[in-house]
Amino acid sequence: MKINMSHGSGGKQTSDLINRIFLKHFGNNILNRLEDAAVLDIKGKIAYTTDSFVVTPLFFKGGDIGKLAVCGTVNDICMMGAIPKYLTAGFIIEEGAEIETIDKIALSMKLAAEEAGIKIVAGDTKVIEGHGGIYINTSGIGEIVKSGISISNCQKGDVIILSGNLGDHHAAVMSERMEIENNIKSDCAPLVQIVKNLIESNIEIHCMRDITRGGLATVLNEISSASNCGIEIHEAVLPISNEVRGFCSILGLDPLYMANEGKMIAVIPENEANKALEVIRKSKYGENAQIIGRIVDGSGVTMITTLQGNRILDILYGEGLPRIC
Repeated sequence: MKINMSHGSGGKQTSDLINRIFLKHFGNNILNRLEDAAVLDIKGKIAYTTDSFVVTPLFFKGGDIGKLAVCGTVNDICMMGAIPKYLTAGFIIEEGAEIETIDKIALSMKLAAEEAGIKIVAGDTKVIEGHGGIYINTSGIGEIVKSGISISNCQKGDVIILSGNLGDHHAAVMSERMEIENNIKSDCAPLVQIVKNLIESNIEIHCMRDITRGGLATVLNEISSASNCGIEIHEAVLPISNEVRGFCSILGLDPLYMANEGKMIAVIPENEANKALEVIRKSKYGENAQIIGRIVDGSGVTMITTLQGNRILDILYGEGLPRIC
């Protein structure tokens, strides 16, 4: 069965869509009331974020647009030292989309939300003319349990820890789009456990950032600018799978600028870096973590290459950035 304009009319077909898919998968004691707004129990300071998700194709190895929407929002909350609590989801659905496709996406969102420990408490659907596309906007709220984490807090001598392999998500989506057969899967995942374990281990955390669009190089440049510092990383220790390296060499891509959806960096004082690395490696999704560099004097981002040369990592613009959306 396909979506038609009447599914967005607010009448019986809208109600059927909400009950048949969204309440079936997202139902909880807050959402089920179907009020105009959710009443939430929040204590103290909160972290709040919103994001919109567009990806082609909708499904790829390791994930789909629904899992992407939940994990992307959850991870943004976590990077502020907060534990995710509540999520809203708005769907813009083009006429002609399959009901079965929406159901699969909603189920994926349910499973990702359950893993992250977050409740989907409000939502909306809009149907527009089109050719079966689906777009999702999410907003999330979390309770801050460790304050003072900011990209402007990095200090000279701090160590930078990367939680795992670069480029998997970008390569997985591009492989699906280009019909290239390989075993690369998206790293799309909630990073709640890594962040919880760091906080519960009483490790001093100056900065955390998830690595999404623009890749590691872009994120490091943003941190350098915000903290008025230089950053030095080492190519030899960057975790990149052999399959992603091969994929990049064929297409001329650079893993440093490729999107990830389940990776983060943590900037930690040097005296706690090894402890933090051990904590991350023992957490789900952190087994391939590496110390990749440190905060130094100066400005910008420099990579020490495997040949012991220096490569300046700038932010790319326009056609320089590989696109997956």
